[in-house]
Amino acid sequence: MLTQAAQSKPPEASISALTAALASLAENGAPVPRDAALGAFRRHLAHIQQHVQHAFEQEQITGLQAARLLGKQIDGLISGLYDYATTDTGLGDPELLSVAGTGGYGRGVLAPFSDIDLLFLTASEPSRQTLQVVEYMLYFLWDLGVKVGHATRSIDDCLTEGARDTTIRTALLDARHIAGNAVLFGEFHSRFRAACKEAGVAEYIAAKQAERAARHRRYGDSPFVVEPNVKEGRGGLRDLQTLYWIARYVYDTQTMGELADIGDVLTQAEAKHGRRAWEFLWTVRFHLHYVAGRAEERLTFDLQPVVGARMGYTRRDRQDGVERFMRHYFLTAREVSRLTRILEPGILREALGPPAIAAETDPALLKNGLVLAEGKLLPFAGRDFDKEPLQMLRILQVARDRNLDLHPLAIRALIQNERRAVELRGDPKAAALFMDLLCGKEPERHRASQHPDGARWLAVMNETGFLGRLIPDWARIVGQMQFDTYHVFTVDEHTIEAVRVLNTLERGELAEIAPVATSLVDHLQSRRALYLAMLLHDIAKGRGGDHSEIGAEIALKVGPQLGLSAEETETVSWLVLHHLLLSGVAFKRDIDDPKTILDVADAIQSPERLRLLLILTVADMRAVSPKVWNNWKATLLRDLYARVAEVLAGGLSTTERDVRVERARHAAAAMLSDWPKEEIDRFTSLGYPGYWLSFDPETHARHARLIRSAEARHAPLTVVTQPLPARAVTEVTVYCADHAGLFSRISGALAVAGASIVDARIHTMTNGMALDTFWIQDAAGGPFERPDRLARLSVLIEQALSGRIRLAEEIRKLSKMPFGRRMRAIHVPPRVVIDNHASNTYTVLEVNGRDRPGLLHDVTAAISEQGLQIGSAHVTTYGMRAVDVFYVKDVFGLKVENERKLTTLRDALLKALANPDEATPAQAVPAARRRRMAAG
Repeated sequence: MLTQAAQSKPPEASISALTAALASLAENGAPVPRDAALGAFRRHLAHIQQHVQHAFEQEQITGLQAARLLGKQIDGLISGLYDYATTDTGLGDPELLSVAGTGGYGRGVLAPFSDIDLLFLTASEPSRQTLQVVEYMLYFLWDLGVKVGHATRSIDDCLTEGARDTTIRTALLDARHIAGNAVLFGEFHSRFRAACKEAGVAEYIAAKQAERAARHRRYGDSPFVVEPNVKEGRGGLRDLQTLYWIARYVYDTQTMGELADIGDVLTQAEAKHGRRAWEFLWTVRFHLHYVAGRAEERLTFDLQPVVGARMGYTRRDRQDGVERFMRHYFLTAREVSRLTRILEPGILREALGPPAIAAETDPALLKNGLVLAEGKLLPFAGRDFDKEPLQMLRILQVARDRNLDLHPLAIRALIQNERRAVELRGDPKAAALFMDLLCGKEPERHRASQHPDGARWLAVMNETGFLGRLIPDWARIVGQMQFDTYHVFTVDEHTIEAVRVLNTLERGELAEIAPVATSLVDHLQSRRALYLAMLLHDIAKGRGGDHSEIGAEIALKVGPQLGLSAEETETVSWLVLHHLLLSGVAFKRDIDDPKTILDVADAIQSPERLRLLLILTVADMRAVSPKVWNNWKATLLRDLYARVAEVLAGGLSTTERDVRVERARHAAAAMLSDWPKEEIDRFTSLGYPGYWLSFDPETHARHARLIRSAEARHAPLTVVTQPLPARAVTEVTVYCADHAGLFSRISGALAVAGASIVDARIHTMTNGMALDTFWIQDAAGGPFERPDRLARLSVLIEQALSGRIRLAEEIRKLSKMPFGRRMRAIHVPPRVVIDNHASNTYTVLEVNGRDRPGLLHDVTAAISEQGLQIGSAHVTTYGMRAVDVFYVKDVFGLKVENERKLTTLRDALLKALANPDEATPAQAVPAARRRRMAAG
């Protein structure tokens, strides 16, 4: 509510204050010189802006009230300028000129840094005097620093251009008289409204719908984009304005409340939701402009915590304030999308009459209580969703089975009756219908067709609110975001996307990208369990604690409610509990370590569960974001699956290590059949068992040739690079004398070269030489392939090992390179986990921290300084979070188990993780908010 302190003088009072300021500058009644007037207007404009900002930031007015206040004050400034231009400049007052606001300014709302759109309206072709006045006003405004959009048109021009261009017609729809000849503007308004009525509403509404669809494609088709555009994005202010334009065009209304009084277009409750969304979005937009100091419309990562803090969102329980704020934003955006689905069909029905029902309707459709209207499904009169809630599921099933679209009025009815879904909980018929929609038709029936398409119907149920009513736990993840750069969807959108990936797997569309998962998906015995597990795998996000464990408990409750058997429910719960198992092991553990494979096999125990878990993992990862899945990660998952499947099938036990080593040696020797026997024997005696289990025979043969060549040349250092496009990596092999800190120096050189290490194997051979292999990617997540980059990489490794470049300084230069403010806003607390149980022979170090150039160099240098040897390294990044895992031993080849040494090691790693350039961004909180927080 507007407080007394914030009450603004009306525009007339603002004009009077400006007029008085100008009068004080006049000498003996002479006209005020332009420069003096410009100074007075500039001071007046600054006063207006400061007054509005102060009132808003002291929480005396909301964002919408501030927008209206600023608009009114600018009205006074424009009116004052018109008076000055026509009285003090000698130009005179044109008889037939009206100055009107258009766009947002025409609607009477203005953001702090928005353009001011003006229409200079004339009765006919403008006279010379009129053009001089227009030109004077525009140059004056530009000199004030005001951004002005403008057009000079006669009434006839406006009508002609408006008929030809929907965008111009919309701008004229917003037109509002500010200064000049009001009678002329009144004539324009009457003729324009008559022209709109004559043109009809259908064409205009269709044009605005197409315009909105194009805008959504540009800014994101989902209201849940993690860095939303408050003005242009789906569910943003422009969507509300589109509803306003359509309603204004059809009914000449100004507010949501007026619409609620017209027929069955909108209920008072829905109008209230619209007003509340309008208020919230304007408040967010004002904060955005003031924080950014410019017309910033995108709620980026760096601005989200600042705006959230300014609006009073603080940490509650385990949820950060910024996550609470963004959830409120996303729920508001969804409400705007729902309002669009309600309002537009209602307006069309009121304006054009009810839809034409098909003359002949299929008896089967009629039996299901449905009819075809305009080729789309609609509930039959007398069997509405309000009377039969089960119809809300049945209409979706029929639409799927007959490949029909839902009529907009049907979607409107789904939204308006979503609360009735509560009555369907525990209903066996509803449960069967829901599971049928989720799972779709059986795989063998739909190859090369659009089925299954469960994600499509989940999206409809989610957007209409039905899903959250049917499954209450789902409602808790709607709009739930995670404040990081790894997840690009909210939890509910990610889950629906994961089901969509599962659908594409079943349709065989990912055969090249995920061949193993595609080959397995047709051979599952627990298909319903897989789909429900996919739906519930993140159901407990945002509750604190381990979301996998809490989600597994929820699954035990939801399974029976949806008609699953006890065995299916137990499988769902197990899958939810372990849905991160395969990805965690593949990307963070040494899968060449026998204990790793045995531990995974022991946890899974069943070939069917392994198949289910692999498919679920692939769908989950691909649904996170397009950049998360790559060929390298696919390779690691396939290798892990093959090794665990071998154990579960009762094949060669991983404990029979000597047999595996001997097989690998024989396979390598077979690849070198053209070598003398003594050279083969020498090579096969060089590697320790770990080396032979880490590579395939082809790689062993390449290593043999590399070593023979290096020894023949007496080369102290050999670097070989090999791009592997199929795995999206480049393999870098380094052969040189082993010494402490070798891994750290090489990783530092790779960082300076612009490479990201995704995996590494470090082997010391029996001759004291190191044979280290690194798999690297470029910044785009692809292999290093350009010859010049590969050559530079080799040179940098040689310079780093010979001491001819100072790695610390070079890495420091990289760290000082501009790092976007958006990314700096993501806080990643450093974390070190030391595990002496994951491997029988190594201590496993898991290091978490903000990713940055040279991080791996700093961490591995700290490990070397502690006197430890690195056996293997596994490097993964999740957005800005780096998760690096190292298998290490001490100088005696033993695990590190001394508590004092472990404490020293942990402290050293935490110090290495610290980023000296990173500081938690201060969040600007208005003074009123600070005082309240201090008092509380």
